[in-house]
Amino acid sequence: MLGTVVNSVAVIIGGIIGIFLKKGIRSEITESVMKAEGIAVFVIGMNGVITNMISVGENGKLSENGGMILLLSLVIGNLIGEFFRIDERINSLGNKIEKKTKAEGFSKGLVSACLIFCVGSMSVIGSINDGLTGDSSVLFIKSTLDFITAIVLASAMGIGVVFSFVPLFVYQGSISLLASAIKPVIEEYPDMMVQFSAVGYAIIMCIGINFIAGEKFKTANLLPAMAIPVLYNLLIMV
Repeated sequence: MLGTVVNSVAVIIGGIIGIFLKKGIRSEITESVMKAEGIAVFVIGMNGVITNMISVGENGKLSENGGMILLLSLVIGNLIGEFFRIDERINSLGNKIEKKTKAEGFSKGLVSACLIFCVGSMSVIGSINDGLTGDSSVLFIKSTLDFITAIVLASAMGIGVVFSFVPLFVYQGSISLLASAIKPVIEEYPDMMVQFSAVGYAIIMCIGINFIAGEKFKTANLLPAMAIPVLYNLLIMV
């Protein structure tokens, strides 16, 4: 789990640097930075969706794959999230922490950063390699990217970004510990990883829109959507 430890430390240090940078920035500049960051996050999400859903055939023709799974995942996942009021519960917990620590925007920073850091194939593949062979190279590269992202996020959203290392550590650490069981499934059903990543990046696009235009999407309610491609492929396997 060396890669996960390094990744978590990178997020903590990057987040702390971002918080110190935030102290010297006026609120108007912070708002502008948030919107600029929203554009970047949206583009990253859109690039991830396109990369995982669009392929080029031998004749150069573009083909789409996984659009229906993406639609079903987002709809079903959102219904589950709304039913269990995931976003409301997370924000309620975050608001309690905000009142006790006077850390404004804690829950928003935590959820947004957690999704950005945990979504994508680098988290899964890197953690599996780390757990099976001790090869942490993928997670080391991811750590560098997350370090820079944490600085930018924390400079606009505060200390909640720093605490996103907790779910990141649990998520990637769990994958590393269960790597021997997860790897054969991913190798047998490569489409599952593609579909999983596409759904995750679609949620990141929603985060980008929220940065630009305010809270338009309850992104935490979309979290169950990431489980739908996995369940779908497991059902096919049965």
